[in-house]
Amino acid sequence: MATNASPPLQLATAFRPLASASGGGGGGLLAGGGVATGRGFRGRTTQRWVAERSVASDRDVQGPVSPEEGLPIVLNSIDSSAIASNIKHHAEFKPLFSPEHFSPLKAYHATAKSVLDALLINWNATYDYYNKMNVKQAYYLSMEFLQGRALTNAIGNLELTGEYAEALKQLGHNLEDVTSQEPDAALGNGGLGRLASCFLDSLATLNYPAWGYGLRYKYGLFKQLITKDGQEEIAENWLEMGYPWEIVRNDVSYAVKFYGKVVEGTDGRKHWIGGENIKAVAHDVPIPGYKTRTTNNLRLWSTTVPAQDFDLGAFNAGDHTKAYEAHLNAEKICHVLYPGDESPEGKVLRLKQQYTLCSASLQDIIARFETRAGNSLNWEDFPSRVAVQMNDTHPTLCIPELMRILIDFKGLSWDEAWSITERTVAYTNHTVLPEALEKWSLDIMQKLLPRHVEIIEQIDEELMNSIVSKYGTADTALLKKKLKEMRILDNVDLPASIAQLFVKPKEKKESPTKSKKKLLVKSLETIDEVEEKTELEEEEAEVLSETEEEKVEYEEIEAAEKEDSEGELDPFVKSDPKLPRVVRMANLCVVGGHSVNGVAEIHSEIVKQDVFNSFYEMWPTKFQNKTNGVTPRRWMRFCNPELSSIISKWIGSDDWVLNTDKLAELKRFASNEDLHSEWRAAKWANKMKVVSLIRDKTGYIVSPDAMFDVQVKRIHEYKRQLLNILGIVYRYKKMKEMSAEQRVKSFIPRVCIFGGKAFATYIQAKRIVKFITDVAATVNHDSDIGDLLKVIFVPDYNVSVAEALIPASELSQHISTAGMEASGTSNMKFAMNGCILIGTLDGANVEIREEVGEENFFLFGAEAHEIVGLRKERAEGKFVPDPRFEEVKAFVRSGVFGTYNYDELMGSLEGNEGYGRADYFLVGKDFPSYIECQEKVDEAYRDQKLWTKMSILNTASSSKFSSDRTIHEYAKDIWDIKPVILP
Repeated sequence: MATNASPPLQLATAFRPLASASGGGGGGLLAGGGVATGRGFRGRTTQRWVAERSVASDRDVQGPVSPEEGLPIVLNSIDSSAIASNIKHHAEFKPLFSPEHFSPLKAYHATAKSVLDALLINWNATYDYYNKMNVKQAYYLSMEFLQGRALTNAIGNLELTGEYAEALKQLGHNLEDVTSQEPDAALGNGGLGRLASCFLDSLATLNYPAWGYGLRYKYGLFKQLITKDGQEEIAENWLEMGYPWEIVRNDVSYAVKFYGKVVEGTDGRKHWIGGENIKAVAHDVPIPGYKTRTTNNLRLWSTTVPAQDFDLGAFNAGDHTKAYEAHLNAEKICHVLYPGDESPEGKVLRLKQQYTLCSASLQDIIARFETRAGNSLNWEDFPSRVAVQMNDTHPTLCIPELMRILIDFKGLSWDEAWSITERTVAYTNHTVLPEALEKWSLDIMQKLLPRHVEIIEQIDEELMNSIVSKYGTADTALLKKKLKEMRILDNVDLPASIAQLFVKPKEKKESPTKSKKKLLVKSLETIDEVEEKTELEEEEAEVLSETEEEKVEYEEIEAAEKEDSEGELDPFVKSDPKLPRVVRMANLCVVGGHSVNGVAEIHSEIVKQDVFNSFYEMWPTKFQNKTNGVTPRRWMRFCNPELSSIISKWIGSDDWVLNTDKLAELKRFASNEDLHSEWRAAKWANKMKVVSLIRDKTGYIVSPDAMFDVQVKRIHEYKRQLLNILGIVYRYKKMKEMSAEQRVKSFIPRVCIFGGKAFATYIQAKRIVKFITDVAATVNHDSDIGDLLKVIFVPDYNVSVAEALIPASELSQHISTAGMEASGTSNMKFAMNGCILIGTLDGANVEIREEVGEENFFLFGAEAHEIVGLRKERAEGKFVPDPRFEEVKAFVRSGVFGTYNYDELMGSLEGNEGYGRADYFLVGKDFPSYIECQEKVDEAYRDQKLWTKMSILNTASSSKFSSDRTIHEYAKDIWDIKPVILP
């Protein structure tokens, strides 16, 4: 790790860039951890220069500190003209674009740098205070952070939205146009990454000491295009114009190793040598809290190799590919989120990504721990200073990596390292889908991470010893079951110490070979003595040396006896060569951490009773629930200012933004006609914005008078976008069979909006996208139907699109097969914004319905406890489909939606068994319940007074689903961290 640090330049004015952003190792974000005083644009404070010890090195560096122990003074006034001056300064003196024209894009970058000036002060003050107090800190490791646009969030959290709007107006721009220039950071895909970002917001807002760690993907997942062929993927270009919110920490880097071999040194320690070495470089992004100076850090790793790894000789010889090979191998690790893993190369790349995240982050965490501890370093203190949360199974390698560092580099014993690791690491499970509970090829991992496989093998053996200790050996069938379910290594030979427990007893009778052996060793004192020995003793050898024939015969008898003994072992102890040997990452997470949590009450029960039931029986206190939440700042206050103002007016303050329990006060006014009028006006304004968005992104024109019916989420069969679109097809078919008068009487106008990405290699999901767009092309051009029904697929769905769609939505679909959605978080965002949900009793839907009231939630479908029985019924050929379902499939196959052959898609809903058939996700089973529930939706929407009341009660009852509540629970029950208020 490099530790070069230079002092920041002393600035002439308070509105120049306030500090450079170098620093070393685990040091502060300014040089040497120094703090430039001031509160951004809140005002000026005096600075004095002192010699200060650098956190990054032992050198003295120059750094500015304030009179109050290096911490900035908070002031509470600001002038929009000063902000305008600062923005103009960044545009003129930090130009990223040509000076001729102050375009909206240039204005965005200058504005972002201006805001970063303010954030840097609090950012460094936060970091330095954590260091000074040596507090316990949580580190959230996630492969995804779906941040969304940073500008709106940052100025909102700094309470400077109005001032920045006025400043930009003075410069000839409006804030909305400028913020729209910011591309969404392509660091995630769906709910996993958005949850992580909500958590970071809440951690900063609640003043908890915590950092996020992730990877800096150059292209993200992909940019989605919708063409006549459905979804097409191209590389995301979010970094092409630069990312003004990050600070590249070239002085903070760590070596990460792959391949090589493990040897034992003369010191008795294991050494991982040779192989391929890369460098992980830190990129820091500020995470400001709301109405607080706390500004935490999201540290993202990029990957490269040192300059000397560029093969200049090969380049000059004309072999340019070879010259750049090491750089390419390193840099491609962070090119794409979730690279396709159909090929061996793709699998290796994904495993490299996961290990890079774990290794670089843990090295950084440990360096920070050692720096803070100073001369009083005691590794037993590590779990009382560090909490590591693994967001799903992607960071599982944290467990063997922490063990490796503690044992191989810090000199701890296995037992000491295991105790520290288990008390430090915790695991959040986000799925019950078997394919998402990661299993890695042991052979690939053995080649790529040989030392980690050794550690995992030992953890696996110790786990098996614990299982044997708990269940004993009397009931071998039970013991086999537990070992099969709980082992970390699957389809791998049992170690000898465990295998010997599964030896089949043989009849005790003496074979002819045994009698012959007795004669051969007759000179020995006892037969028992020979049978206990593994090698021939001298006197035994003398007897056998009488003739060469006798020696050979004795060896043959020994070999035959050994073969007989091996044949007595239960086949259970051996691997099946026809099946792959794998590492079950979820099992390793459960074994290696002190806490396992699900993300909704129903999900956590499934985790305990089904997914990890054997582990729950062994360690019941490890398991707990932490129902997800979303930040009310981004998902109400900032994305829906119209509704937020109404809420604050009727409640009497905006305290609800920090304390969502106060939303319940709206219930008093749920029937108030004045509130209804204002509420509907806010919804109308938001719908008008979406009318423009739809026109711009798809070319379709929709009516704001229609109900906006929305399903936006990752495209997956279990989320059942297929059920939604088949319901729309049924609706369309019935409309076509009616007269114009009957249609208007029978159906309310709807705009049915879809959004979400199908993974590039998920063929069935891509068929669903194609089907939705084909239905849209037919329905939207049908003059008979007009505005009574429109179908829209919004391309390249992301956080910014969600921020527009969610406030405008009136009905939101959360219709996954019961028991398959861990939680969901978009359901919470919709409910907060007064949108009414239609859904199954799945994930957080269960708790949302409990909170908002059964009468304010449209429920349909089979329940989780019924699913296994329903699939069994299907396999036995007992399922009888509803005639309406058969009618819809026949209508699709008739070709009404174009020439594309939908036999494969419809065929997945047919048959009684087989991969890709038999309607595994129960679309056909729930279809009649779904369309009947949609009729109730139409009926309720006709009564706008009733609908508005339902909408208000959804918002008023959504307080539980703030991520602030979730984070308080994590902090108390899992991480054991306390808020730290900067003085």
